[in-house]
Amino acid sequence: MTQPAIDSNPPSDPDTAVSGVVPTTSVPNPPLHHSNEGILPAIQSLLAIMVTAIFIITFVIQPFRIPSGSMEPSLLVGDFLLVNKQITTPGVSSWIFPTPRIHRGDIVVFHYPVNPAMHLVKRVVGLPGDRIKLRDGRVYVDDQPLSEPYAVYRPSAPDGYRDNFPRLQSTDPDVDSRWWIKMHTLIHDGELTIPPDNFFVLGDNRNDSEDSRYWGFVPRAAIVGEPLVVYFSLQQSDASGAIAIARSSNAMALYRSRTGAVDALADFARWDRTLKIVR
Repeated sequence: MTQPAIDSNPPSDPDTAVSGVVPTTSVPNPPLHHSNEGILPAIQSLLAIMVTAIFIITFVIQPFRIPSGSMEPSLLVGDFLLVNKQITTPGVSSWIFPTPRIHRGDIVVFHYPVNPAMHLVKRVVGLPGDRIKLRDGRVYVDDQPLSEPYAVYRPSAPDGYRDNFPRLQSTDPDVDSRWWIKMHTLIHDGELTIPPDNFFVLGDNRNDSEDSRYWGFVPRAAIVGEPLVVYFSLQQSDASGAIAIARSSNAMALYRSRTGAVDALADFARWDRTLKIVR
C-alpha cells in the first residue's frame, strides 16, 4: 500500500491536523504574456538594420558586378565588387577615413557619360591638366611613357584610331559624335589636354575596351567610387561566355545530376578570387 505524503510543515490549526485536510490557498493567476510584446523590439531591430544598410550603401560601400571583359585580367566577367564611395565624398573626416583623392592608376566605378543610368569600371590613366597620347597602344603622359604593368595587349587587327590616339585623320564608327567634335578643341601638338575636374580612363584589356578614347572624359561628379575587394566571382561558360550555372534550383539540380554535387559546387564560382583585393 502506498503511504500518503507527509507534509514537512503541518498546519498549526488542530482541527485541520486531525481531519488531515490541508487548506487550499488562492494563488493569483500568472500574468498573461501577450505575443505582441516581442513584435515591437523585433521591428525596431529590423528598422535599425535597414537604416544602417541604407547608410552604408549610400555613403560608404556598395556592391557592383562586372558585366564585360574590358578590365581583364584585373577584373573578370562575373566578379562582384565592394566599392568604396568615400573617394567621392569631399570633406570626409580625416581621422576616420583618409582624405579622398583620385590617383593615376586607380580603378574607378562611374556613371557612363553617354548613358548615366549605366555604370562602368575603368582605370584612371590621366588626371586634370595632363597631356595624353597613345603611340602603338602605349600611353604617354606629358610626353613620358607611362608604366602600366596591369595593361594587356591581346592580338587584334591594327586600329590606327585606337592605338595612336588622338587621331584626327580618321575616326571609328564606335566614337561618340559629341566627343569627336569636342576632342578637336583639346588637341595641341598631337596631345589631348585633360580639363579640370575630369579624368581620362582606359580598360586594362587595352585592345578590347571602349573607354575615354571613344566617348570622352569622366567628370569627377560622375565617379561613384573605387573597388576594394572581389567578394564573389561566378564562373563563366566556355561556350557562350555567360555564367556557367543558372541561378534557379532546376539548373543546379541538373548540374548535380551530371557532375555530382561536389563538382557542381566547384564549377559554380571562382573560389580563388573570393576576397581578392582589387589593384
